[in-house]
Amino acid sequence: MEPDKTDAAWIDVTVPLRDGLTVYPDNPQLRVRRITDVERGDPATVSEISLGSHSGTHVDAPVHFRAGAAGVDELDLDALNGPARVLDVAAVRRIGAGQLAGHGVGPGERILLRTLNSRQPWHTRPFDPGYAHLTAAGARHLVDRGVRTVGVDHLSVGGGDDNPQTHRVLLDAGVTVVEGLDLSAVEPGDHDLRCLPLRIAGGDGAPVRALLRRTGP
Repeated sequence: MEPDKTDAAWIDVTVPLRDGLTVYPDNPQLRVRRITDVERGDPATVSEISLGSHSGTHVDAPVHFRAGAAGVDELDLDALNGPARVLDVAAVRRIGAGQLAGHGVGPGERILLRTLNSRQPWHTRPFDPGYAHLTAAGARHLVDRGVRTVGVDHLSVGGGDDNPQTHRVLLDAGVTVVEGLDLSAVEPGDHDLRCLPLRIAGGDGAPVRALLRRTGP
């Protein structure tokens, strides 16, 4: 008998936050500094963490690209929690409507794109501007089909000449964007998604802890 997929283990698809983590160009570097340490005789261990709002695995808020738009504390958490589908789009670096058309994407779906980026640990290497990304036309394709959430396996959903238009197409349409996922250990198909951002008042983005559990084919 085939095992019940609902009993599958959770897969942590969050990039570990560590000192020197790869960040998008011109974004603040992530720094972790030990302030007190029990190994030095202090009564407790306490660290200071400095990072940008788009470090590691994170969500984008509409205000990230539109002045006066909603902040991360106003995001619909239902968009980040529930059934999700991982699509294998690892054939190309620029993912447009043509690469998405055969996947039968429908209204209300949470779509996570597993691209070429998942073949190597991008978060431990120098930033590569040639990362795989969603084009503006690809974003429009997903918006036109009523997608609720889009997640990607690199620091930005858009890239090259498609950025920032890819972001604007998605965010202006109310699509929630999750970036920096580690999908290297995830197979395409149906999953249960759990993803909660830090509640930063008016924030343009926020780190998240993201988990997936296989639920179907």
